[in-house]
Amino acid sequence: MLVMLMAMAFGSQAQDQTPRADQRQQYQRARIRQGWVNGDLTRREAARLAAAQRMIRRGECFAKADGRVTPNERIRLHRMQQRANREIYRQRHDRQNRLN
Repeated sequence: MLVMLMAMAFGSQAQDQTPRADQRQQYQRARIRQGWVNGDLTRREAARLAAAQRMIRRGECFAKADGRVTPNERIRLHRMQQRANREIYRQRHDRQNRLN
């Protein structure tokens, strides 16, 4: 019983180590959704951007797997999110759109 409680405590600690990354990812998903609703993104663009968000989520889960997110893992997640952010901007502001 004690071991299970300790495992739960460490698991919840790892989940709380990346609140900024979680918030940023939620914001990026909302931007993708809004781009689709506005017609700024084609189906293919939206799917590709959503796949990038899934890769970031997998990277975050991998970083949290051992119960601790190291500084290098934080940097890697941050860079992945920066790349995704730039790509969302590029795709939403290119001349392609779904409504034309």
